[in-house]
Amino acid sequence: MATGVNRKISAASARAHTRRAKKPNSPQLPSGILGTALAVLFIVFLAWAYKVIQPPPHKICGTPDGPPITAPRIKLRDGRHLTYKEYGVPKEAAMYKIIFVHGFDSCRHDAVPAEDLSPDIVEEMGIYIVSFDRPGYGESDPDPNRTLKSIALDIEELADQLVLGSKFYVVGFSMGGQVVWNCLKYIPHRLAGVVLVAPVINYWWPGLPANLTTEAYGHQNIQDQWAVRVAHYLPWLTYWWNTQQWFPGSGVVSGSPHILSREDKELLPKMSHRKSYRAQIRQQGDYESLHRDMIIGFGSWEYSPLDLENPFPNNEASVHIWQGDDDRMVSVTLQRYIAQKLPWILYHELPGSGHLFFYADGMSDTIMKTLLLAK
Repeated sequence: MATGVNRKISAASARAHTRRAKKPNSPQLPSGILGTALAVLFIVFLAWAYKVIQPPPHKICGTPDGPPITAPRIKLRDGRHLTYKEYGVPKEAAMYKIIFVHGFDSCRHDAVPAEDLSPDIVEEMGIYIVSFDRPGYGESDPDPNRTLKSIALDIEELADQLVLGSKFYVVGFSMGGQVVWNCLKYIPHRLAGVVLVAPVINYWWPGLPANLTTEAYGHQNIQDQWAVRVAHYLPWLTYWWNTQQWFPGSGVVSGSPHILSREDKELLPKMSHRKSYRAQIRQQGDYESLHRDMIIGFGSWEYSPLDLENPFPNNEASVHIWQGDDDRMVSVTLQRYIAQKLPWILYHELPGSGHLFFYADGMSDTIMKTLLLAK
């Protein structure tokens, strides 16, 4: 028979066995205080982010803190100033009066046809050329309210104040060539003839086939794809994107060699003179020059160049596009499509040429004679 063992358990022992161990107390913030702290941190972050993406104030020429004024200029309808430079024969004696529109990261000194045109041709044909600093470049006042139409009106007002007559020629190179589309849209009645040399193309122009724009966009270096994408979709972020150090911004802004073709690299020595005025180009700040160009050039346009009508229906003048088929910055495929859609444009394609073919020996003579002597 089994025997049980009786154990006596004291009350104190029982209490010791049944008492639960106390958890250490940890300090806890009331939920209201924690939420307020997070809100404050978020506001501080937003303030920091806003400050980072804001461009610094531009330095307007002629102001106490700005660069000096060294060239003649006109005062425009809204009080801004436009600086210009004249070439060729005196305009009073000229048979042909031409306004040249410079490209991206350039200024009035980059008047390629004026600098490279044969002196004999200038004298024999009586050619006058005026180049001007586009808004924000060189010594021309920035235009924070710049639109597609406003730059065309700037060109018209320049012609009027310099008394160039009821009609004048317009020649634009690269981003300046893109600007010339606005002249064809808004002041066609003032044009005696037009040349667009390697004009920059906006991938978001209505009417461009999606398959062609996708292909052309994909041919760019990845950093340039992102740069134009930001300019189009997030224009307020353009300054930060192209000045931050975390990853590469636009290769065109930084002057990366990957944007140049073989011929372009061979032509670079012809541009060595730019060192003498290079600092003047962006002296009022990058934002109102380079970045404003990108925001306008790759933004949403209120019209498409593909919908333009022939400004010279009676063949009294002509419009020309010149394009290199090895251009690494402007798609030759898209340029061909535009020329096909606008049969009134005379399209000239140069085999083996890149973006800088305008600087090649004799090219300015060829382009200008083709424009001025066109029947």
